[in-house]
Amino acid sequence: MSATRMQWLSPRNLRLLNPVRNESLPGGSGLRALITSPPLSSSSPGRALSGLSATRRGLPKEKMSENSVPPRTKVLTIDTMNPTVKKVEYAVRGPIVARALELERELSEGMKKPFVEVIKANIGDAHAMGQQPITFFRQVLALCSYPELLNDSTFPEDAKSRARRILQSCGGNSMGSYSASQGIDAVRQDVARYIERRDGGVPCDPDNIYLTTGASDGIVTMLKLLVCGEGATRTGVMISIPQYPLYSAALAELAAVQINYYLNEEKCWSMDISELQRSLDEARRHCNPRALCVINPGNPTGQVQSRQCIEDVIRFAAKERLFLMADEVYQDNVYADGCQFHSFKKVLFDMGPEYSDIVELASFHSTSKCYMGECGFRGGYMEIINMDEEVKAQLSKLVSVRLCPPVPGQALMDLVVNPPQPGEPSHDQFIKERTATLSALAEKAELTEQVLNTVPGISCNPVQGAMYSFPRISIPEKAVKEATAKGQQPDMFYCMKMLEETGICLVPGSGFGQRDGTYHFSENVEMIQLGGYCSA
Repeated sequence: MSATRMQWLSPRNLRLLNPVRNESLPGGSGLRALITSPPLSSSSPGRALSGLSATRRGLPKEKMSENSVPPRTKVLTIDTMNPTVKKVEYAVRGPIVARALELERELSEGMKKPFVEVIKANIGDAHAMGQQPITFFRQVLALCSYPELLNDSTFPEDAKSRARRILQSCGGNSMGSYSASQGIDAVRQDVARYIERRDGGVPCDPDNIYLTTGASDGIVTMLKLLVCGEGATRTGVMISIPQYPLYSAALAELAAVQINYYLNEEKCWSMDISELQRSLDEARRHCNPRALCVINPGNPTGQVQSRQCIEDVIRFAAKERLFLMADEVYQDNVYADGCQFHSFKKVLFDMGPEYSDIVELASFHSTSKCYMGECGFRGGYMEIINMDEEVKAQLSKLVSVRLCPPVPGQALMDLVVNPPQPGEPSHDQFIKERTATLSALAEKAELTEQVLNTVPGISCNPVQGAMYSFPRISIPEKAVKEATAKGQQPDMFYCMKMLEETGICLVPGSGFGQRDGTYHFSENVEMIQLGGYCSA
């Protein structure tokens, strides 16, 4: 990671973070000129003219062909495309990121900016932010990709043994072959054994494990199964606010009803059963709520839910007949003293048959987060509990349509759930690298909170887990009005100014959802480089 990544913590950049500083406000001279491409408002002249005919706009008439037949128009246009796709929004790769890419190109072309590098803190892309891969994982994947390396004495024997086992599970002993649609059987067995160890012996049936293209694939697949009905019977899905935009985007694409329940910012983004009940009762007036989604540890809010909270959520789901979806991709990312990850499955079965026999649950994990950070391999799994057998058959049919998850991602998932064991040649190095990565993330999480809370106008809850902070920013009314006049949400306006002035790419809180009248931004704690920061 370059030294410039630490510059975001410099006093200059901390001053720029301050949302109440005169220079950063709309109306001040410091940053107004840096917004180079404000979006057109709906009342702009360009938008108004677009509704007029070509003749009235002073444009030449559309030419006719020689036989007086107008030229062929596109079959697929913005007016004839799937309308639900137009409703999809994904803030972590939205207009802020598009502008960040433009700035990178401009820097590469020699244009002068107030910064020398664009720092993308918009998404949890660990390796892009400098996190190093686990050596054992890459060794085994290299061996699987090029089996001739199995004859190379520089690779440890436990890596070779894992590679041989994976290759023997692949058609033609090649990772380039398709696997079963549900995933490689040997990998699903290893996932089941991992879950049993994690949950203190609670049984796990490999037939309930589905390997997926990252956790996102499993989440969207489950939502496809759940969504049905029309009008007042249309499926509603409860999601936390703030939320990871995958959920709102998937629900928009499926034309499902998004049911918001708000996390309690004053209590470190905890869940509140009374808020769940309020949200559910209101939703039942216009849709059919069928599922409750929980992200634990939280994205983008960094909270770790207590065991008591999880028990209360399970009781609520059982009472209200809701399908539970537990997004647990950050289960190894727990930093705060007194916090501990509790899987929904473990808690469910600890509560006894009254709940474990009836509550329907799907839980999700991924190779992309935790200490692995292997986002590009797109490995993941989901486990289903208490699913109707006929629905399970339909699930198997649905996943067969996409043939199979990426086999390299499946292989990596196998290594995550079956890492080097004590006594094996790679064990000590694996533990050293894993511990170092998680310790660094914990230190960055603490430093992020401390630094942000020194900036006037910003308040940040403790980052208990995951990889993000979600600080609140106080934006003066004058700035709010100018942002509105430019057709932007105030926190989008703020984040765009931060990008133009410092090169730091944040995501506005409005992209994740937030209570009316509050403003936030999300940042990846990995943008911090440890070892002090520039004081010049």
